[in-house]
Formats: sequence, structure tokens, C-alpha cells
Amino acid sequence: MDCLGLFILLMLQCFQWTTAPAAEEVSWTYTGLVGQSEWSQYFPDCGGTSQSPVDVVTTQTKYDPSLIPLTPLGYSQHGNKPFTMYNNGHTAVIELPDWMGLGGLPWLFTAVQMHLHWGSGGPSHGGGEHTINGLSADAELHVVHYNSELYPNMSTAMTQSDGLAVLGVLIVTGEETNPAFNNILNYLSRIRHADQKVSIPAFDIQSLLPKDLGRYYRYNGSLTTPPCYQSVMWTLFNERIQISKAQLLKMETILYSSKANDPDRMLLQDNYRATQPINHRVAFASFSAESGKELSSGEVTAIVIGVMCGCVGLAVIIRFIVKTIRSTSSWDVLPSNRPPPMARMKEPEKEKEKKQDMALNPTSEAEKKEEPSPSPQTEP
Repeated sequence: MDCLGLFILLMLQCFQWTTAPAAEEVSWTYTGLVGQSEWSQYFPDCGGTSQSPVDVVTTQTKYDPSLIPLTPLGYSQHGNKPFTMYNNGHTAVIELPDWMGLGGLPWLFTAVQMHLHWGSGGPSHGGGEHTINGLSADAELHVVHYNSELYPNMSTAMTQSDGLAVLGVLIVTGEETNPAFNNILNYLSRIRHADQKVSIPAFDIQSLLPKDLGRYYRYNGSLTTPPCYQSVMWTLFNERIQISKAQLLKMETILYSSKANDPDRMLLQDNYRATQPINHRVAFASFSAESGKELSSGEVTAIVIGVMCGCVGLAVIIRFIVKTIRSTSSWDVLPSNRPPPMARMKEPEKEKEKKQDMALNPTSEAEKKEEPSPSPQTEP
């Protein structure tokens, strides 16, 4: 029995050595042996029915008038204490002070950290996680908060269905540099490799957010990275933030997912998860479909030019009509203000004829004057 017991004990020990490592010990990636298609094998929640990110189809969203504008608390009051930024092998993470929070939600949420997701290959090649009507952004910023009203810390809250609130900001590229993002991008070169950390000057976190915090989409989802806990109240802003092409290039090409002493360096790129089925969930909109219709810059320009041309054309038409009316009125009024032309010409002509007759027959008039008048006849 002792030998049999020892044999069983040795077999159990060998089984423990050969079993898969715990989820906490798994080194996951976006592609490869433990890429996102294999996450659910090691992290069961990644195969759940309320996963993130999702594609927000605007025609399928439901307007909710109770969704009020969000209120960042302390985002601009960063103080003099620097922020800590580090490379965790998956993204660049900026730790946020606990005096920062978020209002406008059912509970008070305290800020924890923010991080970025991006792609590779420059603009228009994807990189953002959420999509709107199938259109992806070039990058995406996430600001993570935990429910400090119900739970003592992030670790406890992240496993609860109402534990987290994350802001999603879609980032696109344009010609102009975004100074706010330079507060992050200018220091990426100091955390090029995984596990490197640096202190950066504190700055206004709200400067990274859209101006309009009242137009957004809201749905219940999950963390977009393992362990994919389905504990996130997502707020995806409708307004996109713009950075320059040079800023996007810096984001895509500076960091490595490998450590400094690793023999093979691996660029940290395409660190975004594919969109997940929305399944039974409904995405709510804080604005109605009519007010939420978004126009591209080209459409706006075309509308402005069209309105200006229309105004000019209308002004020309009005001026032509007014000029025509004035001209017609002048012709109607002038004849009534002057006497008929024939009436003025008849008298001078008669006088002229009379003078001509007098000149031609002067004797006739004299004779008429000298001719004696007949003497009166008397009776006998």
C-alpha cells in the first residue's frame, strides 16, 4: 500500500506540473499562440456574451433622454505631483490620482488609469477598438474608473457587473498637431521596452477629451483585454479627437512589447481587439437620431458653399427685379408730369404762319386801314 500510495502521489505531482498555467501566469498577446482568438481558452470571460469592443450601428441605437452630459471631476486640477507612465508590454499606461473622478453616472466613479490602442501602417488602417457603423478610427483612448461608492478598490470592483466605467475616445488623423497628446507622446521614448516606467509632468486630462461630453453612446460590456471581465459601463463619445499623422506615427513605431534584455525586439503594434457580437445588448444614445446626424468636413464645406452661392444668386435676382420695377415706374410717371407735346407746338406754328402772312401782304393790311368808312346816309 505504501508503494501504491507513493506512486499515486508522484503521478498527481506530475499532473500538476504538466497542466496549463493559471490565467494570471499566461502571457497573452494579440496574435500568436495566445492571441485574441485563443483568449477564451485561458480566460473564460473572454468568451462571454457581453464582450467589448462592439460596432455601434446608429440605426439600432435607442435614444435615452435620461443620459445627461458627463462631468469630469478634478481632471484639470492635476497639481504639481507628476504622473507615472509605464509600458506593460501591451500598451502605454498613465496612472491617474485618486482625486480624479467622474460624475453624471448612477454612482461616483474614481479614476484609475488611462491607456491607448493603435494599429500600424499609418492613417486609415485601423487601430481603434470600437467602430461606429463599421468605420474604425486610427487609435482609441480609454480612461478607466472604478465604482468607489460601492467597492473599496479597483481589484474588487473589476469583477462586479457594476464595478467599472470606461470612457472611449476615438482618435483620427489630420493636418494639425494636438498639443494635449504631446504630454504623452513626447515621453514614449523613455519607456520603449516592456516593464519600463517614467514620471511625466502632470497635465490637464480633460484636454484629451472631446469638447462635447453630452453626445455619446452607452452600453454594458467588458474589458477589451484579458481577463475580459464583463463589468464595464462603456461611454463612447460621438465626437472624434484629431491628432497629426506625425503623432500617430510616433505612437505606432516607438514602443516594443519585448523587454530590454530580450534577444528579439518586437514592435508594439496592432494592440486592439476585434469587435465582438453585441448579442442581446442595446446601445443607448444620449442624443436623438436627428440631432446626432454627423456630417463630414467635406459635406459641411459643400453646404456652406451652396448656401453662399444661393444667397448671391438670390441677391442678383432681387436686384434685377427691383431695377425692372423702378424702370417701369419711371416710364409710367414721366408722361403724366409733362404736357402733351402736340399742345405745346400748335400755338407757335400758328403765330409763325400769321407773321409770314403779314410779311407777304403788308399793303393789304394798310389798304384796309386807309379805306374810308362809308358815310352815314341822311334822309331828305
